[in-house]
Amino acid sequence: MKSHPPIQFPSQFLWGAATSAYQIEGAHDVDGRAPSIWDSFAKTPGRVVNGDNGDIACDSYRRVEEDVALLKQMGARAYRFSIAWPRVMPHGRGEVNPLGIAYYKRLVSLLRDAGIAPMATLYHWDLPQALHDEGGWMNRRTAQDFAAFAAVMFDALGESVPFWFTVNEPWCASFLSHAIGEHAPGEKDLNRAVTVAHHLLLGHGLAMTEFRKRKLGGQIGMAPNVDWREPYSQDPEDIAACERGLDWFNRWFIDPIYHGRYPAAMAARYAELGIRAPIEDGDMATISQHPDMLGINYYTGSFAKAPANPLPLRPGDSPQRQMDALRNLDTVNVPGFAKTHIDWPIFPEGFTKVLTWLRDEYGNPPVFITENGACDNTQVGHDGQVHDALRVEYMHRHVIALHRAIRSGCDIRGYMAWSLLDNFEWAYGYGKRFGLIHVDFGTQQRTPKDSFHWYSQLIANNGCAA
Repeated sequence: MKSHPPIQFPSQFLWGAATSAYQIEGAHDVDGRAPSIWDSFAKTPGRVVNGDNGDIACDSYRRVEEDVALLKQMGARAYRFSIAWPRVMPHGRGEVNPLGIAYYKRLVSLLRDAGIAPMATLYHWDLPQALHDEGGWMNRRTAQDFAAFAAVMFDALGESVPFWFTVNEPWCASFLSHAIGEHAPGEKDLNRAVTVAHHLLLGHGLAMTEFRKRKLGGQIGMAPNVDWREPYSQDPEDIAACERGLDWFNRWFIDPIYHGRYPAAMAARYAELGIRAPIEDGDMATISQHPDMLGINYYTGSFAKAPANPLPLRPGDSPQRQMDALRNLDTVNVPGFAKTHIDWPIFPEGFTKVLTWLRDEYGNPPVFITENGACDNTQVGHDGQVHDALRVEYMHRHVIALHRAIRSGCDIRGYMAWSLLDNFEWAYGYGKRFGLIHVDFGTQQRTPKDSFHWYSQLIANNGCAA
């Protein structure tokens, strides 16, 4: 008999899990796949911890039936995956690889047969190396190439995919990758990062145009990552500092979609550094086509306050110092805050706050939580199980925070846990584990963790204890 816990979600709420192609698929040189910028970056000495790379990863390209069976065992109602651009179009444009298309058709078919709604992300950072060699996202043409790739996938998968996301975490693909240099291609130039951010948004808009042309019955949107900076006090300076943080991290990518412009105050601060987004006529209209939904990736947040000694905006400073000056806020590390094993504060209150902020800022758009999860490096114990108590507590607290947002009127349609599998965690390599399922990367053995079983019960009951 099914129980009815006190924290109960709407009857049509979609529970599921998420992954991305480079992090799980492996098979890097199989069936016509060409290199991406992450293949090149990961094989550059010093870029990734332990020199790890995604050549094999979780070998999900070969183990797709096993992974879909695990999703079904968990009770997932949706699965968010990404499509590897260089697997489908090895040169980034032109020739389409039929074996790449066949793999994603097979994945979608397996999901649908299992009663799981496919949720496809078109760009999760694996730009074909061939396009990067021509300038990558610095080159405006890449946005058009992305739209052509999107069109190929819309034609191939059509309405068998009910949910599409264009670009995953554009902040990471622009600033973390081109200004901070921690992700591929590893550049450190703030001006380039702002250009890349604009071209990513333009690519999103052009892909939306291709989707609308086809009059497909599914839904489409973008999936930015957001965080939340809670003012340390009600001092107006602390509040203003947190607003700058929202401008820099959240609004820079969401305002163009819903308001057709960049946040004016932050654009003015960039201009003081001589940096402007390369906007051409018609760009903002293309970017601001009304999406059907918004994907939200949330992991952490913090308290923040105005700095005692604010940094001046100076064109000659390093990109990191310029970004610190643009935000002009200090993070406050409050003693006693628990952290995950990647050292991120556990701040579920920020989850509720950022969702209600989105409700108020953008007219309460339909939202899917496309990523939320915790790094918990607990290994398989002597009993053959993985007792990842930190992840269970993190998920429990964030699910309650999500429920609070829904009760507050936020239009939230589903939640995708990050991640289904332990995987290649970008610059951290294989040392940071986010999976509901433990992967032994030597044998590829999958072991569902305590969090997998907890989440399975949550899905079965469509809710949990308070």
